[in-house]
Amino acid sequence: MQKLQAVMEYRYRKLNNLQKWYLKYTDRPAYLEYKRTLRDYNFYHFTKKLQQPVIDHPFKEITSFKHSGNSGDIIYSLPAVYELAKNGKARFYFDVNQPAQYHHMYHPLGNVMLSEKMATMLKPLLLHQPQIEEAEKLTSEKVDYNLDEFRNYGFFLDRGSIVKWYYYVYGISYDTSVPWLTAPIDNQYAENIVIARSHRYRQPLIDYSFLKKYPKKLFVGVQEEYEDMKKVLPDLEFRPVNDFLELATIINSCRLFIGNQSFPFSLAEALKANRLLETYYRAPNVIVEGKGGKDFMYQPQFEYMVKMALR
Repeated sequence: MQKLQAVMEYRYRKLNNLQKWYLKYTDRPAYLEYKRTLRDYNFYHFTKKLQQPVIDHPFKEITSFKHSGNSGDIIYSLPAVYELAKNGKARFYFDVNQPAQYHHMYHPLGNVMLSEKMATMLKPLLLHQPQIEEAEKLTSEKVDYNLDEFRNYGFFLDRGSIVKWYYYVYGISYDTSVPWLTAPIDNQYAENIVIARSHRYRQPLIDYSFLKKYPKKLFVGVQEEYEDMKKVLPDLEFRPVNDFLELATIINSCRLFIGNQSFPFSLAEALKANRLLETYYRAPNVIVEGKGGKDFMYQPQFEYMVKMALR
């Protein structure tokens, strides 16, 4: 083991400028290999410092979890919650008002990941799920699983699948090709196209104006986002909600949901609603799986998918 450690330390090391210059001009293949492995340097040394959790899940009758992340991250964590609590029920605790780093991207919550208001709106939705018996704001509770643990790992969060962040930490998996969220059906929305488009994660050159020819369009999200989309779709109606169970009901009931990589799409994906995802090329970390879902990056494909979904 010590020999292997020494080999790894030697491989994932940084050379000084003189060493790099010498290697470049005396052994070109070795220099190129050094540059390639240097990409793994931070990941290797980051992983070395990890306090890895013990992978020996008790699968108890009652299993508790906490999460401080965005509402969408919480929805995408539910498959892991269900798997880790599969022998009983889950208690879910919201760790509110933890600082956020949005890397110069606008977010409605400002400088926190999960506000008290968002936690309050999430609570009815989580309590509607058969596997969850409690959903409360974290105070001093000791939990079995900290669902923020993935933040201590070195993998990139802007690509792949958000759902799998938790799998990588806990060594589990779950079938996300089928619904992992339930919500009522309200037939008053059966003919509506429901749209959600946040300012973050907008794919360049995507234009929603062709939707003018389709009737009964509703927008869900924040008022500012609605006002922006109304410039493109003047007949677009705004549908505010009191909580996220109500939002999930609208999405679960509509004819077609169209959204980008924001919270409402996490509901559509979890419900397996008839849905289209606007994928942002710089952060493709939402993966559409299962029946009723497609994703697009380009305008012709977007228009074709809408036509086929509504025929």
